[in-house]
Formats: sequence, C-alpha cells, structure tokens
Amino acid sequence: MKNVINLLLFLSLNWLSFAQQDQKQLKREQQKLEKRISNTKKLLGKVKNNSQASLNEIRLIENQIKSREALVNLFDNQVRIAEMKIVQKKIEIKRLRTKLSTLKQQYRKMFLYAYKHRGNYNKVMYLLASSDYNEALRRNRYLKKVAKVQRKQAALIKQHQQLIYKEINQIDKEKQIKQQALFEKQNERQLIEKDKVKKEKSYQKFKKEEQALVSQLKQDERKKIQLKKQIDAAIRADIAKEQAREAARKAEQAKKQEKTPNATDPTSSSTTAAKPAPKRVATPVSIEGAAIGKSFETNRGRLPWPVDNGSVTEKFGRNYHPTLSGIEWNNNGIDITCNKGSRVRAVFEGEVTTVFSVPGAGKVVIVKHGAYRTVYGNLAETFVGVGSKVSTKQAIGTLLNDNGVSVCHFEVHQVVGVNPVTLNPSLWIGR
Repeated sequence: MKNVINLLLFLSLNWLSFAQQDQKQLKREQQKLEKRISNTKKLLGKVKNNSQASLNEIRLIENQIKSREALVNLFDNQVRIAEMKIVQKKIEIKRLRTKLSTLKQQYRKMFLYAYKHRGNYNKVMYLLASSDYNEALRRNRYLKKVAKVQRKQAALIKQHQQLIYKEINQIDKEKQIKQQALFEKQNERQLIEKDKVKKEKSYQKFKKEEQALVSQLKQDERKKIQLKKQIDAAIRADIAKEQAREAARKAEQAKKQEKTPNATDPTSSSTTAAKPAPKRVATPVSIEGAAIGKSFETNRGRLPWPVDNGSVTEKFGRNYHPTLSGIEWNNNGIDITCNKGSRVRAVFEGEVTTVFSVPGAGKVVIVKHGAYRTVYGNLAETFVGVGSKVSTKQAIGTLLNDNGVSVCHFEVHQVVGVNPVTLNPSLWIGR
C-alpha cells in the first residue's frame, strides 16, 4: 500500500511539473495568436477603408476567424489545466489538514501528560531527586529532549498551517486564471460571430460583381502564368551561364595540359585524338555556393519571413475562390498581405542573379543560395542589382500599393539537374 501511495505522489508531482510547463507554452502560444490577430485586424482596417470589394478582405477575415478559433481552443486548454490544478490543490489541502489534525492531537496529548504529571516532573525537583551527579545530567538531557520535541511539534503544526494557506491562495489564483480565460473565450466567440457577419457581407459584394470579378481573375491568372515563364527562363539562363563558365574553365585546363605533356608517358604525342562532346550534366556549384546551399537546406522551417509581419492570404499550390464556384488557380509560391509599402528582405544570404519588371505587376528579384533560388515579386522599387551580395534579412526593395495594403509574392526553387523545381515556401519559413 505504501508503494502505491508513493507511486501516486510521484505521478502527481510529475503531472504538476508538466502542467506548469504546458501552461507556460500555452501562454506563449496565446501571445503569438494575439499578435497575429492584432496584425490582421490592422490590415483589415486598411482594406475596409477602400470602397472596392477585395478578395484579400475575405482571406484576411478567414485568417482572422481561424486565429480566433485557435485562441478559443487555447483558452479551453487553459481552463482545463486550471481545473486540474484546483483538484490537485484540494487533494493536497486535504492531505495537509489530515496531517495537521494528527500533529495537533499528538501535541495535545503531550501537554496533557505534562500537565497531569507537573508535580512529579517539576524541573528543579526532578533534578534534585537524582541519586548522584551523573543521574542529574541524564535527567537534564532528557528534559531538554522533551522540550525539543515539543518545539519541533509546534513548528510542524505552524509549517502545515502555512502550507495550507499557500495552497488555498494558489487555488484562488487558479480560479482567477480560469475565470479570465472563460471571459476571454466568451469575447473571442462574440468576435468570431462578428467576423462571420463581415465575411458574409463581403460574399454579397462579390456575388453582385461576379462577371467583372471572373474577368479580373482570368486576367490575373494570365499574369501569373507569364510571371512563371519569366522566372523559369531567368533561372535557366543563370544555369546556362554557370555551365558556360564551367565549360570555359575546363577548356582552359585542357589547354594547359596540352602545352605541358607528360614526357614519361609513351602514349603521349603532339597530336591528340578527337574527344566526344561532353554530356549535359547538372549545374556546377562552387565550393562556396555548395556551402551556402547546404546551410540554406539545414535552415528549412527556420528561415525568416520575407516581410516583417503579415498574413498569408494565398497558399502554395491550388487555390479556390471563396465565393465563386469553379474558379481556381495555381500559385507557385505564397502571397503575404502586409502594410502598404512594406520592405521586402532576403530570407538568407546569397547573390542576386536576376532583376526584371513585369508589366502591371512591378519588379521581381531572384536570389541564388547555392542550388536554391528565392523569388520576391510585386516590388515597386529595388535596392539591389544583378551580382549584389545580400545577407539574411537585408532589405532588397519595397512593395507596390494594392488598395491600401501590399502583397508580397514569395517563391522557393531548387535546381535539380538543369531544371528549377518549385517548393512550398510555407515549409521553409518559420511559423
């Protein structure tokens, strides 16, 4: 039975430690979500001030609803942890009170015994009744031990009383945390309902202008296809340049070897046989470039965002219109809605290989990181040029104004052989 009690006590202590760590983690998550909601709220205010119905508005509202729902779930977890802690504290108080009752009973018996025998145990008479000096010393030591036990018993009673008061205060704190979480949860649910009403109003705007919107979306899709062609062409052109430089380097090495033939080689002669044309191989990468590419790869999921803050309003891959059925398109990167005129920054150190303009869609910058490329679109102006070396988080340009906000288009590519392969940027940048 004793082993079972010890095991239960060990498990309860471990759970309490875990709950404390979990509560700290929940608090950090709450702060992140509240910051995200605050940023999205600011963006919504800027979009809302524009009379034109915006697809970004619906996406921002959807993101806001998702963030608020995540926050509500987080408050649920905080309430559950607080309730479990309260139960744990009550069990501990019950245990302490039982122990305190036992200590008080023992203390009471001790004093009753001393009171009943106070005539026989008067300290002076008790010592004088000793038969010799040594017995008197032994009796004195005994009296001191009794007094020490009494003081210890009194101290234990006081300690247990303090622990009980401490646990009761902790329960009060946990109840306050629980009540605050429930209050905030209720507020967030009300805000979710308001956001849903806003979303429905935006839906109605889109339905009224369905034909014009379909036409605009088709035009945007054509721009995206054209942008993809230009980006692929730019990366392939850069690959071709690297191959040409590598071929020139090999040719130079071959000439040097021909000028200094090996005299001890009997097969060497002044004339050389024709060699077959070299096969098309993977893109050569310098030692420095390979190191940067490896470092870029190891930082997957930890790269900084290309803008200081914002909300992803269009994800990688297939995207579907929230109100118009049958309307879908492909995105080779992600679109991040942020404050008007925000600066765009490099997500990793590298070299700018391409800067070009897209009619009606601003400028595009491509940065090389070994075998990887990052693409930054919708730029109004750029601070870098071809050949520029950039460091992590270095500003490379500012974004175009799009109805009171700006949208950063961001892509990640990996060069495989001689072809660029598009990757999901959301898997590369930090959350």
